[in-house]
Amino acid sequence: METVILAVVIAVVVLGVLGGLVVGSRRTKSLPPPPPTAPDITAPPAEPQVGDEAETPRDEPRRTIQEVDLPDGGSAGTAVEEPPVVEAPGIEIPEPTEGRLIRLRARLSRSQNALGKGLLTLLSREHLDEDTWEEIEDTLLTADVGVQPTQELVERLRERVKVLGTRTPEELRALLRDELLKLVGTEVDRTVKTEPAERKPGIVMVVGVNGTGKTTTTGKLARVLVADGRTVVLGAADTFRAAAADQLQTWGERVGAHTVRGPEAGDPASVAFDAVKEGKEMGVDVVLIDTAGRLHTKTGLMDELGKVKRVVEKHAPLDEVLLVLDATTGQNGLVQARVFAEVVNITGIVLTKLDGTAKGGIVIAVQRELGVPVKLIGLGEGADDLAPFEPEAFVDALIGD
Repeated sequence: METVILAVVIAVVVLGVLGGLVVGSRRTKSLPPPPPTAPDITAPPAEPQVGDEAETPRDEPRRTIQEVDLPDGGSAGTAVEEPPVVEAPGIEIPEPTEGRLIRLRARLSRSQNALGKGLLTLLSREHLDEDTWEEIEDTLLTADVGVQPTQELVERLRERVKVLGTRTPEELRALLRDELLKLVGTEVDRTVKTEPAERKPGIVMVVGVNGTGKTTTTGKLARVLVADGRTVVLGAADTFRAAAADQLQTWGERVGAHTVRGPEAGDPASVAFDAVKEGKEMGVDVVLIDTAGRLHTKTGLMDELGKVKRVVEKHAPLDEVLLVLDATTGQNGLVQARVFAEVVNITGIVLTKLDGTAKGGIVIAVQRELGVPVKLIGLGEGADDLAPFEPEAFVDALIGD
């Protein structure tokens, strides 16, 4: 029993010692620093509200309603500016066609140097031996006069020079002028047929390879007709070339000519038919039809142009079929001319870009090749640079003054 009591006493003592140690250790630890005192925060000024003044109001003089200037008429509404009116471009008045070639003769200067002046220089030599005559032939051939016309011209010049004997510059110029006029032809009717006797309108179809200036020539021809007092409808039957109809319509708008057009890549014969129909309904003098100039295959071209011709002639016969040729292509242009002559009955030739070539003899060669006259020539890029062909003015420009 005593042993148990002793054990209890010892346990109590041990517990007391341990409790004292724990309390002592807690007391020796440093206490955390007290929290800092919160600073005094001043509230920000309140944001101004709608209707509040930004600053202290000041006493200012105020005007009465009678002193306030009001707009004229008393209207307080805001004036709305109207969009500017775009005026349609005015209709141009083309230059008269009479004597136009004479006014444009300076454009033939390059052809003049190669053909007219070249021949005069050779013929002015004191002795015309065989070498000189060969040079004359070469000059004519280089100027695209053609083999057969060259031989005829040289033969006649030989005979006349032999008879003439002594040759003054004036006599040589007169001699050469006479012989060139014979080759060009002065008795041929070069009028563009646009006034059929028994009906209206006259119908003109324009054909040619793309790149020869066909659509541009059609537009310029409209200007020529308007300058002569005719009324015109344009048919944009070249539906295969991009923007061809837009180009032709622009030409027409400049002189007040109506343009009939169809969908892109549409049937050109349908457009041609509608153009003639509208021309008749409007009572115009002339219908000009611009056709496609694709020369991919001869058969395709024949079918296309043949169809246009047949469809148009359901209204009335064609009065003119004008073939547009680029004068700078020379003999290659004659190949094109042969193909078109087989497709449709060509009645007249339009030579473009004659101012940009030294080969004025193409006028003689193409007439001889096709047996149809040159009726119009292009001598520049201006709107009025298409002129009715006048043989005398043309030859005079070639040989100079």
